Amino acid sequence: MFIKNITNFLDDKVPPMLQESYDNSGFLIGDKNQELTGALLCVDVTEAVVDEAIEKSCNLIVSHHPLIFKGLKRLTGQDDVARTVQKIIRNDLSVYAAHTNLDSVDFGVSNILAKKIGLSNLKIMDPKPGILKKLVVFCPSDYAEKVRKAIFEAGAGNIGDYDSCSFNLEGQGSFKAGDNSDPFVGEKGELHYEAEVRVETVFPEFLKGKVLNAMIAAHPYEEVAYDIYPLDNKFEQAGLGMIGALDKELDADEFLNDLKSRLDLKAIRHTNATGKKVKKVAVCGGAGSFLIGKAKSMGADIFVTADLKYHDFFAAEDDFILVDVGHYESEKYTKELLNQLIIEKFPTFAPTLSKVDANPVKYL
Repeated sequence: MFIKNITNFLDDKVPPMLQESYDNSGFLIGDKNQELTGALLCVDVTEAVVDEAIEKSCNLIVSHHPLIFKGLKRLTGQDDVARTVQKIIRNDLSVYAAHTNLDSVDFGVSNILAKKIGLSNLKIMDPKPGILKKLVVFCPSDYAEKVRKAIFEAGAGNIGDYDSCSFNLEGQGSFKAGDNSDPFVGEKGELHYEAEVRVETVFPEFLKGKVLNAMIAAHPYEEVAYDIYPLDNKFEQAGLGMIGALDKELDADEFLNDLKSRLDLKAIRHTNATGKKVKKVAVCGGAGSFLIGKAKSMGADIFVTADLKYHDFFAAEDDFILVDVGHYESEKYTKELLNQLIIEKFPTFAPTLSKVDANPVKYL
């Protein structure tokens, strides 16, 4: 087994295309073609985590936060990042990060946080724009079912809880085969008319290569006629934040105490109770202040996130409750999440979860 077996799988499962524009997810350091000796899963890559990887014979570190976030102009041990990178290179290790793309997938960071809190009926708060494409392909009537099946199996045609979604229109196609062609139907140099079906469906852009390869492999024509259109529709299967419901209504104090217990928190920051019961809860792992307005508009009774600034708390306006549980505390389950993904794909391989407390924030 090689390092690329893990990293290529993660690229497919948690597509880097879903990361935010400022992010630096993906394979950051090392050689994908090395044989894998072990994988260490962590939230942050620190010097102590690298030491742990060396001690446990793990030559791949998979983290949530990217070690290299800003540009590195020199490697002279000038700061903790540079020193850590140097140690990684000297010990021939590799590093892979799944950051805001892991935040964005529907089974990702906010999803596991929501489930730890006890929420159900989960829905993404802020679906991703600019991801969906429409595919239109023209094929002979007798081959339409084969082509549809191929592109559906490649991941196209999913809309919400429905799959195999398409629109089909019968018509007549025309073409004249050139001298160097090998036409499936018709004769070279003669105008040919063929009964065809126009098949329309949608797919997320990160599946483009897979969908097109499947379509071309299933299509009988030498030259496949197809179009791809960008869509303004948001991709409901990916985005930031989650909103869901508790099994039963709770008083605010009861919810906050339960939250503290469930997440094993030493402290939380929150706004005043509104006097209303808590039932509908919004969450966002990591810094989620940008979703305060969204949580309000979606009718959340409480919004659990991290990294709220002083003035962010005023935005609650006694309409709902804002809760800051801490950045690391809201994302500490990423190790567990990555472990689940890898084990499901490679059941005979056991990753190692880092034991290092990399949280830079301490509580007295």
